[in-house]
Amino acid sequence: MGASEWEIFEGDTSRSRIKQVASGRFGVTAEYLANADEIQIKLAQGAKPGEGGELPGYKVVGKIAETRKATPGVGLISPPPHHDMYSIEDVAQLIRDLKNANPAARISVKLVARIGIGVIASGVTKGKADHLTISGMSGGTGAAKWTSIKHCGLPWEIGVAETHQTLVLNGLRDRVTVQTDGQIRTGRDVVMAALLGAEEVAMTTAPLIALGCIMMRKCHLNTCPVGVATQDPELRKKFTGQPEHLINYLFMVAEDVREIMASLGCRRFTELIGRTDLLRPSAHLKEHWK
Repeated sequence: MGASEWEIFEGDTSRSRIKQVASGRFGVTAEYLANADEIQIKLAQGAKPGEGGELPGYKVVGKIAETRKATPGVGLISPPPHHDMYSIEDVAQLIRDLKNANPAARISVKLVARIGIGVIASGVTKGKADHLTISGMSGGTGAAKWTSIKHCGLPWEIGVAETHQTLVLNGLRDRVTVQTDGQIRTGRDVVMAALLGAEEVAMTTAPLIALGCIMMRKCHLNTCPVGVATQDPELRKKFTGQPEHLINYLFMVAEDVREIMASLGCRRFTELIGRTDLLRPSAHLKEHWK
């Protein structure tokens, strides 16, 4: 069913600079943590807030099972993160443990955009997190339940705005870097995130499409027809993505950002952070019944 080993070509590496540990299950070892530049505690995901992750048994094969320290063919189901994280103190303890495991790594905490996220973000920042990711309702993997993707969560704009303002009011903004994600695809999206208070953005859906993903929503079935989300060696041969495809896309987004920055009179991206005075509501919104 799955590849017994990953193909490592000359110049490539299997080391991921960013490791996501959720609450520390399935294959999170000292060696795993030591080989990272950033370690992210995933408290929740914007596209399915409150739900745990699941890896079906037919995808737990070969290197996947070996890396996860799991039995091949046996599904892996994580409980919802709040099963392990009852309080900010629990998060602070995990942050401390990760810093001890890898003192050089940046420790990130992923939160979901919601009303009241500012208080949570402040507590996590006081717990010595270096980085916050505010995840919006859009996006998410094709493995998430359809009802979750369509009917859960709030826009990242709400989460980023509240997080930035609350951190500023509490004198904590300079302690942490704020990132956001959730269907950020264009230069305008990047600039909007910066104006609302985010220094970084995470982009996944559009880069995946640039690499050949056709949005079949079959990630959880191990039958991806273009070889992106599958361990089947025959399907993996169908993957045609090249680094240049992704580089071209990101260059275009950067050029889009530069044009918008020029129209706003900003020389550097850092000059955009938190500049809500540059935002204007769309005219048609004034007539909207809500």
